[in-house]
Amino acid sequence: MSDSGFAHNFRAQLQVLFRQHGGQLRMSEALAQGVSRYQFYQLRDEGQIKQVSRGLYRLADLPLIQNPDLVTVATRFPHAVLCLISALDWHGITTQIPHEVHLAVERGARLPVLDYPPVAGYRFSGQAFREGIEQAEVDGITLQVYSPEKTLADCFKFRNHIGMDVVLEALELYRTRKIFRPGKLMEYARICRVANVMAPYVEAKL
Repeated sequence: MSDSGFAHNFRAQLQVLFRQHGGQLRMSEALAQGVSRYQFYQLRDEGQIKQVSRGLYRLADLPLIQNPDLVTVATRFPHAVLCLISALDWHGITTQIPHEVHLAVERGARLPVLDYPPVAGYRFSGQAFREGIEQAEVDGITLQVYSPEKTLADCFKFRNHIGMDVVLEALELYRTRKIFRPGKLMEYARICRVANVMAPYVEAKL
């Protein structure tokens, strides 16, 4: 096969490999499929793929990424869960602008660390980590995020860290913008061991 024929062949194979992964691919995944670093970088230098974050690339002809920060953290930390102010923002129940991506990991796991976007990691244990997780698609990547009710319980638990004014605003926005589910709120409040703290505030919204 001529050099031009070989080059065309590996480009086509890489394009297929990318599309099999939803248009986004880690270099480590490509290397595991027998692609060389040189071939991978050549595709990048030709403008056929673009770097999304360290080690993650995306076909250049795909639509622009709407949430690059969330795509990055979901790819780098697939077992982490969006929590606290980042989850409030995801659900549209805060006026706060997260300056870090807040991620929960299971107790014993390594806390996520990333230069950009900056992340803040929290360790949750047992049911407090496992319960209330929802999955959403963000630019072709699966993102794990706590439900609004679980997020509110978490915020009450971390009220001294994020501020009670932020927590109460989120509860009011939840009441006005979402289906108000006091039973669910209190279920997660018990899991997070803040039922006694939350109960008066939830009852006041009834």
